Amino acid sequence: MKQIVLSKNKVDEFGKGHRAMFEVRERVKRVAEKSRLVRINQEAVQAFAGQISSQDIRIPAWDSHHHFRGSDEETVAYLLVLDTLNFCFWPPPGKSRWEIEYEGRTFSGYYALALSLKRAIEQGMPLADAGYLAGMSLPELQRILAGRGELQLMNLRVENVRELGRVLLESLHGRAHELVASAGHSAISLVRILGRALSSFWDVAIHDGEEVPFFKRAQLLAADLHGAFDGRNWGEFHDMEELTAFADYKLPQVLRHVGVLKYAEALADKVDGLVLLQAGSREEVEIRANTVWAVELLRRELKSMGNDFTSPAIDWILWNLGQEDEFRARPYHRTVTIFY
Repeated sequence: MKQIVLSKNKVDEFGKGHRAMFEVRERVKRVAEKSRLVRINQEAVQAFAGQISSQDIRIPAWDSHHHFRGSDEETVAYLLVLDTLNFCFWPPPGKSRWEIEYEGRTFSGYYALALSLKRAIEQGMPLADAGYLAGMSLPELQRILAGRGELQLMNLRVENVRELGRVLLESLHGRAHELVASAGHSAISLVRILGRALSSFWDVAIHDGEEVPFFKRAQLLAADLHGAFDGRNWGEFHDMEELTAFADYKLPQVLRHVGVLKYAEALADKVDGLVLLQAGSREEVEIRANTVWAVELLRRELKSMGNDFTSPAIDWILWNLGQEDEFRARPYHRTVTIFY
């Protein structure tokens, strides 16, 4: 198989061996220990773990209603495009959130994206064709994502899709499944390959002069493949337990609601006042890092209670809680970014 061409400035410690995702845990832990604006309440971690444990939660099978399923290769391509575009669904101030209609129902956010791409394929748009992706125009993407309200960062979204198409054509014979195959059934390797080959997946911040990798969307793709293929074929990874939580908006909102995350007063005022936090700022990085580390602490507490969840499974639990009105009492932080 032809080797993926990697950008020289991305060949660093995150791409060496099987340590890549341990580095995520180690780096977010160090940020949590040094944080000035966000802290984790250990007593709340224990209490919340007890609540989760008492509910006898079962992680469900893959959601086939909201996602496209075709041939195995088409499904891999669909998921790769989906997670290339999976970010920033909240509207700018004064604008309405983006929504679509599908089979007589209204959907927003992630589900709207998943269904928009599913609908496009059902209508004959060749989203599994790398050449089509590489040449996609902004009006074409706007037609695919047509709906009500405003979806931010459309210019960057189409750039991401074009980059994906180019990399697939130049390095992988135009086939998304060859990218997955190149990881050798390692979720860690897949995350590393995505981050190094595609700039839109290079989700690495700086905190006190040190690089802090998150790789939110790259990790999510590995989890999506694992779920869609039930841990077999293109979703067979021997190291799923190494993945961390996927640092986004909704998880810290839930963790703050249950008291696990505590914000400094000035930061709390900004978040509650819907003041934009700059991407890569101390405020944003500390929220994301403490979110990931809090999930690791929850995982340990749950394991001590006899519930051996992976961090992605806990992520799923928190994300679904975040869809309930109870956990929306206070807003999530606002950062305009392609990474989540």
